Amino acid sequence: MSAPPVLATARLELTAPTAAHFVDSAALWSDPDVVRHIGGRTFAQEEVWGRVLRYIGHWSALGFGYWVAREKTTGAFVGELGFADWRREMSFGVSGQPEAGWVISPAAHGKGYATEGMQAALAWSDANLGPHSWCIIDPHNIASLRVADKLGYREVARTLYRGDPTIVLKR
Repeated sequence: MSAPPVLATARLELTAPTAAHFVDSAALWSDPDVVRHIGGRTFAQEEVWGRVLRYIGHWSALGFGYWVAREKTTGAFVGELGFADWRREMSFGVSGQPEAGWVISPAAHGKGYATEGMQAALAWSDANLGPHSWCIIDPHNIASLRVADKLGYREVARTLYRGDPTIVLKR
């Protein structure tokens, strides 16, 4: 597998995750505002370390994965976004297609970075994986539902994931 591509937008640079990204990722996933609609609990450092390793492993094993998003002008960490195959155990089957996801640092909320970064990721995905992907979003996460709508995701089902209500969207 070739190295994950570097993607650029007007304001962001998207690069492959590395072990050095752990510090930013740990700060992100330990923030209660970040996880409010993603499981509802902060992540311990060992859980974040496992997540970073899974990000790296996705690229090696599957040829797609997440990127680390940084502001071009300042280098400030913005968040993590891209595609994964988490092999989720849900009643609504979505296996075999990449699952899109985006997590943005609270300092970068409201700036359109999730939409901008995911537009670049989707352009790459369309050219390399095909036009279909899906995502799941907590029904109370209005900001992410707006991002998904802008990206062309449409609701196909409502189900439970780990006992919590979840909307399944497809593009």
